[in-house]
Formats: sequence, C-alpha cells, structure tokens
Amino acid sequence: PRTGKTTLLQDTANAILTNHPEVHMIVLLVDERPEEVTEMKKILRPGNREVISSTFDESPRNHTNVSEMVLEKAKRMVEMNQDVVIVLDSITRLARAYNSVMPSSGKVLSGGIDANGLIKPKKFFGSARNTEEAGSLTIIATALVDTGSKMDQVIFEEFKGTGNMELQLDRSISDMRLYPAIDLVKSGTRREELLLTKNELNRMYVLRKYLKTVSPIQGIETLRKKMATTPTNDEMLNSMSN
Repeated sequence: PRTGKTTLLQDTANAILTNHPEVHMIVLLVDERPEEVTEMKKILRPGNREVISSTFDESPRNHTNVSEMVLEKAKRMVEMNQDVVIVLDSITRLARAYNSVMPSSGKVLSGGIDANGLIKPKKFFGSARNTEEAGSLTIIATALVDTGSKMDQVIFEEFKGTGNMELQLDRSISDMRLYPAIDLVKSGTRREELLLTKNELNRMYVLRKYLKTVSPIQGIETLRKKMATTPTNDEMLNSMSN
C-alpha cells in the first residue's frame, strides 16, 4: 500500500496500448474503490481496451463471478487468434473473495485461508499462456504485502515465484517521493537471457552487482539519473559498466 501501485499499473497499461495497439486489453479491478475505477477509465488512452470492475461495496460472490466472466471472455478471444492482456488489481483481494465463497474443506491454513481457497485464484493466474495455434493471454496482477494481515502475506507467498516477471515496490522509496518506487534488486525477469544479447546480458550483470552494494533508494536514484542523461538503454548500460 501507498507505493504508487495504481499509477504504475496505469502507466504500464498505457504503454502497452501505445506500443501494441493490436492487443486487446482488459483491466479488471476487484474490491477497489469506485473512485479508482472512474480514474482508470479516464486515464487509459483510447484504444482496444475495456475496464471491468467489482467494487468493494459488492459481495465476494460478485467479485468471483465477474473475474470468471472476464477470464472466459479472454480465453474465447485467444481462441479467435487475438492477443489479450488482463491487468488485474489485485490477486490478493480476488483470493480473499474466493476464500469467503468456497465451501469449507475443514482444513484451515495459516492466516485463516481454507485449503481450497487458493485453487481458483491460481487457476486464474495460471491461465496465461502463448499458444502455437491461436493468440496469447498475458496476465499482469498485483499482490498486496506488508498490510499487517497474515492472510495477505500467505497469499503473497503462494503466488511468489509463479510469474515470469516480478516487480517489487518499496514504501521507503515511495516515501522519498521517487517514482517508480521499484526495489531493483528484488525485481527481475525469468530467462532474461532469451530477451537480451550476450553483450547486453553481461552489462546487465555488472549493473545488478552494483545495485547489490547500495541501498534501494540510492539504486533507483542512480538509475533514474542515468536514464535521464542517456538516450538509449544501450548507452546507459555502457556507461554503468564503465
């Protein structure tokens, strides 16, 4: 909370709409404030997108029904050879809703989560894939952590490491009014060697070694300054490695 998560989601969604206008984007807001739903609709640039929501004044059953409807719609679009991106805010609140509506299994895990409570949220998140015969489904989801709730922590741990990319935000960076408040050391992409050349990968290792030696605040400040003074990622990495 209070790390600029919503703003980062909006910027990410707009970047996808700008650079990949052929993609169909569905922004799914679960258990969020009505004001955030309205703001999301206004801020997202016009294009092939839609905002679907179930606000916090709705029942948990409505949260789960809406999310299942969105997922099934996305699957049908993928079958029709469409590339689809679902932006979900948040997987934590969706898991809470499923935990409330699922029949009790008689087994309660740490944090008050039923043993069956995370099956459908995992199925939702695990539906993302790139098919060979048709389109692709990408799911970008947020997870809440450090909220003071044991349940939220357990949900976060269950989903941690399941995605292809993780972006962790740090409240201490946000408190310094630095945006984006990304903890660069804890964030990363799986199999990044498939996305970068060997030369770029070596320079990325140099950058990550440096970031391990400084605080998260100093790391993001340094990177922001480098990005502001270099026109391309290639030049920035060259300057960092030197």
